[in-house]
Amino acid sequence: MTYTYKIKTKLGTITLASDGTNLIGLWLDTQKPNVKKDAANKQLPIFIETEKWLEEYFNQKTPKSNPPLKLEGTNFQKDVWEILKQIPYGKTTTYGDIAKTLEKKYQRKMSAQAVGRAVGKNPISIIVPCHRVVGSNGNLTGYAGGIDKKIKLLQIEQINMDNLFVPDKNA
Repeated sequence: MTYTYKIKTKLGTITLASDGTNLIGLWLDTQKPNVKKDAANKQLPIFIETEKWLEEYFNQKTPKSNPPLKLEGTNFQKDVWEILKQIPYGKTTTYGDIAKTLEKKYQRKMSAQAVGRAVGKNPISIIVPCHRVVGSNGNLTGYAGGIDKKIKLLQIEQINMDNLFVPDKNA
């Protein structure tokens, strides 16, 4: 059974999903939750724990530990998401750097674009910090919740934005 719960945050309404024990989804109000139509709306301990985690985070405190997570995806996606979880609070990395890390594991060339597709499928935004991934030139592209939300999340973490930019779509 899948359960959902909505919470209000400084970033807007967030939809949470759980299998009853683990957090399986976290979507910003600009994203479409990937849950079954028959998901039950119910407050569970995992949702209370996640809400406390988000409250700490939005108050610029580094949460001590993540709520229990269950990430469903391909092996490649799970490998990318594991790397995302290792990006320290207040730091960024690039799609290319993640690709290079995966090249060591897979013993073959990996593309930044493939990494970007996997990052874009991350079902647990913020806690699995895909907002910390930027283009190699500082391009703030590729955030399913919207670039404006990505910028807010980076600002919450007090990341230096001097070398980061939003690409000009008309260029």
